[in-house]
Amino acid sequence: MRIAVVGTGYVGLVSGACFAEFGIDVCCVDKDETKIRRLRGGEIPIYEPGLDVLVARNMAADRLSFTSDLAVAMEGADVVLIAVGTPSRPGDGGADLTYVHAAAAEIARTMSRYTVIVTKSTVPVGTGRQIAALVRDINPRAEFDVVSNPEFLREGSAIGDFMQPDRVVIGADSERARAVMDALYQPLIRAGTPFVRTGIETAELTKYSANAFLAFKITFINEVADLCERVGADVQDVAAGMGLDGRIGRPFLNAGPGFGGSCFPKDTEALVRTGRQHGAPVRLIETVVDVNRARKRLMAGRILQACGSDAAGKRIAVLGITFKPDTNDMREAASLEIIPLLQEAGATVHVYDPAGMEEGRHLLPGVVWHDDAYAPLAEADCVAILTEWNEFRALDLGRVRSLMRRPVMVDLRNVYAPAVMAAAGFHYCSVGRRDARPDAAKRRKAAEAMLLSNGFAADSCVLPFSGQLAAAASDLAD
Repeated sequence: MRIAVVGTGYVGLVSGACFAEFGIDVCCVDKDETKIRRLRGGEIPIYEPGLDVLVARNMAADRLSFTSDLAVAMEGADVVLIAVGTPSRPGDGGADLTYVHAAAAEIARTMSRYTVIVTKSTVPVGTGRQIAALVRDINPRAEFDVVSNPEFLREGSAIGDFMQPDRVVIGADSERARAVMDALYQPLIRAGTPFVRTGIETAELTKYSANAFLAFKITFINEVADLCERVGADVQDVAAGMGLDGRIGRPFLNAGPGFGGSCFPKDTEALVRTGRQHGAPVRLIETVVDVNRARKRLMAGRILQACGSDAAGKRIAVLGITFKPDTNDMREAASLEIIPLLQEAGATVHVYDPAGMEEGRHLLPGVVWHDDAYAPLAEADCVAILTEWNEFRALDLGRVRSLMRRPVMVDLRNVYAPAVMAAAGFHYCSVGRRDARPDAAKRRKAAEAMLLSNGFAADSCVLPFSGQLAAAASDLAD
């Protein structure tokens, strides 16, 4: 079997390399000749763990090749995958299908045999029908079927997601097309992977619905985190208690600065747009979009608050700028909104990220870049963790504190335990949990003494106080 993949971005390159690993002859095509030259030379344009090894192995085995000529890629191909970008349109938030339609038109002009045209790109409901009409209009004699086969790859774990997926969704109208897709996915069928075989429109909507629901989970736990801070609860314990319910599940219940990346922001907006177009508004997702937009600004305010009444002239260290760890993807990353707001307030921002700095330099002007996690901390008034890269989980806290002008950390990913940070001498602010202060033990001892002197047991449950007793009770609770 031979397939062509149009587009060597995240979805196209990962899918092409993984299909080649299945033993299929794959040719990836891209208009960007510079990118093709880099790929032929073994240079991977995206950061994805294990992808460089996978590409190199399959190129060496002559199962994976790259070209800028679609006719070359489609020669003898049974299947052509459209894996081009579908960014949000400025203004209305709908999916921009310019690249999808251009790819379909060129495929139509190139086809010379029966071909299954597969949309891997995330596209709104009805796009498959549009592609079929476009191909028929350009090439009336073409023999083809259009199939919707949405991807469910997570950046940072995409190869594992492709090789061992939760499910594969195939939206097709003809048995001939279904048979071709079964042949394409035969290794996963033999492995017992669940397959959802359905119609084109259903497959298209399944992708948007899945991403919108995951975005809802993130937004929901972020709002719960805000409530936790007001009532003295711990959002991580709340999430753990919720996640043990099999109907809910623990993944994506992590409070933080809001969702970003290449999928959730644009897909939620596109679903909102589709709902309005068809007279069936998805009001829940409309709210998710609005809340997530405001979330990043709220988190910037939290960092500025930790710096004191005036951020002008302050030095703020930022660890992590990509939208999530194990990727260099900066699309819709929280850092793109938070860092400019810190700069507007007069702060100088010093940054380190393990993979995102090359891309970040083009997107974040005025930032001071560093080559390791400790360098930005020198004389810093505050350090903020924006991305939970593993190397930030085990920082030498003594070294961190000795480098900083003020030991203040704002942890927007809840990497550290408040008690640990207090013991290390930090004023520590996280999301959905009590802030920790380095003098907590001293304040607790003083609180116990005050309560005892007023006739209360220090560990008793007491009625609300006022004045000094109220402050003592609050310190004791901390």
